[in-house]
Amino acid sequence: MPAKKSIKSITTYKCSECGYSQPRWLGRCPQCGSWNTLEECLEDPNSTAAAFGSVTTEKIKPLPLSKVQPLENDRFLTGISEFDRVLGGGAMKRSAVLIGGEPGIGKSTLLLQTAASVKKSLGAGAKSSSKILYVSGEESASQIKNRADRLKLETDGIEILCAMRLEDIKDALTALNPLFVIIDSIQTVYSVQAGIVPGTVSQLKYCANELIGWVKERDSVLVMTAHVTKEGTIAGPKSLEHMVDTVISFERNDNEVRFLRAVKNRFGSVDELGIFEMSEKGLNGVPDPSAMFLTKRTGGTPAGIANTCVFEGSRAFLVELQALTVPAKSSISRVYSDRIDSARVARVAAVLEKKTGLVFSDQDLYINVAGGVRLTESAIDAALAAALYSARTDIAVAENSVIVGELSLAGEIRPVARLRQRVKTAKEMGFARILGPEAENGCEKIQNAKEMIRAIFR
Repeated sequence: MPAKKSIKSITTYKCSECGYSQPRWLGRCPQCGSWNTLEECLEDPNSTAAAFGSVTTEKIKPLPLSKVQPLENDRFLTGISEFDRVLGGGAMKRSAVLIGGEPGIGKSTLLLQTAASVKKSLGAGAKSSSKILYVSGEESASQIKNRADRLKLETDGIEILCAMRLEDIKDALTALNPLFVIIDSIQTVYSVQAGIVPGTVSQLKYCANELIGWVKERDSVLVMTAHVTKEGTIAGPKSLEHMVDTVISFERNDNEVRFLRAVKNRFGSVDELGIFEMSEKGLNGVPDPSAMFLTKRTGGTPAGIANTCVFEGSRAFLVELQALTVPAKSSISRVYSDRIDSARVARVAAVLEKKTGLVFSDQDLYINVAGGVRLTESAIDAALAAALYSARTDIAVAENSVIVGELSLAGEIRPVARLRQRVKTAKEMGFARILGPEAENGCEKIQNAKEMIRAIFR
């Protein structure tokens, strides 16, 4: 079969006043009589935009960056404080956000709550045209309404569209021109231009590109949900993550706690962590995570427990590290840790074995973090070492203590960022003794692993 020939774009000149077009430029429009109003445009027969209107577009020309006017009031609050924190301080206009999470984690609940609170957060001075469009390809309108009533949400200003065809969605976007657009989910959307089967790679790329292109030309925000694979990554082509401005991962632990974490954010930090608790009233933000990640006990602290202070973005909170060591069941010892990188646990255990003489190579190591939050920063090394030493010797860490510091391969306790804020947070939570790499604001200095062991275990 011969290859299909591509038809070249046709240059036309269109009047900006009356819309009259002709193939050659003139100083005066023949139809309305206006001078210097004919602008060069391209008419592309290969463009799929014909399904949504005219294919004639103004020819794009470069302009000096110094003359570009920045957007004013380019952010607005969604009304969900933990969501705003992860977004970088609110939703950025003309941006696209992709939220990935396993089925049933609460993506639809979070976005329905967000849709209900956006109008309220804008205040009484918001324009009446600032509508919110909720597009659902998985649920019916009655199901969404039942959820909104159960959560007792104010739904004024929310438009519901239960459709899967991209052409229907774009017609609704053009008619409503909404401020906030929710697509739940992008994997259910299909276009006749890319076939009729939703969820394929070509469908995802084409539909996402069309929706992102629409929002980039208007002062709107687009939020799309996506399912994840068994490995926890967003299903579909990796290029979908490159196309959007923000990629957010929605996770949960074994309880009813949900974690919202930015994997990519062009307009903010990727270190922020949003924490929610699922209840019968929906997802509720957790303003004080320390109360959730610290275990309340009536008796003494058992062996294998150590507390530390971590930073997630701009927020500091205390967490409890739990360690357990048992004789290896085979000739090879193993590390079981899904909240802290296993390589980090093995490295800390190796440093302890080298510097203190306590053998870990014949032990299976089990590591957990109370509350189920994942920890990645190096400031937890010292507390992890204390928890491992405590579990191996069956001696409890000194009561009311918080340990902060990075452990080097030489056994040194290295400085960490924002130590003063960590110490302040620990004292506010009632901890009397803070051990760290520097003697600052009441922090007890420890220089190496041996000194830390002596200070903690006497």
